[in-house]
Amino acid sequence: MADENKPGKAGDVLHNFTKGLVKENPALVMLLGMCPTLAVTTMAQNGLGMGLATTFVLICSNAVISLLKNIIPKEVRIPCYIAVIAGFVTFIKILMQYYLPSLFTALGIFLNLIVVNCIIFGRAEVYASKNKVLPSVIDGLGMGLGFTGALVIVGSVREIIGMGSWFGISLGLPAGIPPMVTFILPAGGFFTLGVVVAVVGKLTHKPVRNIGCDHCPNKSACSHCDTDREAG
Repeated sequence: MADENKPGKAGDVLHNFTKGLVKENPALVMLLGMCPTLAVTTMAQNGLGMGLATTFVLICSNAVISLLKNIIPKEVRIPCYIAVIAGFVTFIKILMQYYLPSLFTALGIFLNLIVVNCIIFGRAEVYASKNKVLPSVIDGLGMGLGFTGALVIVGSVREIIGMGSWFGISLGLPAGIPPMVTFILPAGGFFTLGVVVAVVGKLTHKPVRNIGCDHCPNKSACSHCDTDREAG
């Protein structure tokens, strides 16, 4: 008989997807990909564009590396990963340059840096190279969307406070409340990221359970506890 406490395939897939959204969020929990997180989030739309581009590369590279995991020699796996990732980065750059030239210009060199993004390398090495294609794709999707969400949140805070707009749309702040330009500068990026990370950490923090006889639910019926009390 199957163990009822062990999650089934559907539960495994759901957990594999949701872990990257909050619990193991690449930017806000694991603190990976800090360079694009700080550099491109002066506006929410830049964060969204970078996040979706990274998500695309994550999904595709995870799928290909999972397919080739038994073919790629371990001794040259890093160069092979770079070649796979660089191919998808080049593809997304061409599409963005043709269809979204303004976003392509805004992201600039940071699009190229997706090739060496530690989030993508980490998932390739830790997960995709050891698992089947579908779980690897789900893992890439969850991690990518979690990273995208983090960039959009940080970018939204910085744009709203620093420019008085959101996704380029003016919010019409009162004349007596001018935008705080500091928030779109590097110092504002560090401050905003620190606050968001602290808030996420507070919301997801689980208190450590006390361990010992005094906090044991079976204290009254436990002979070990009786022995401790008598010794005391």
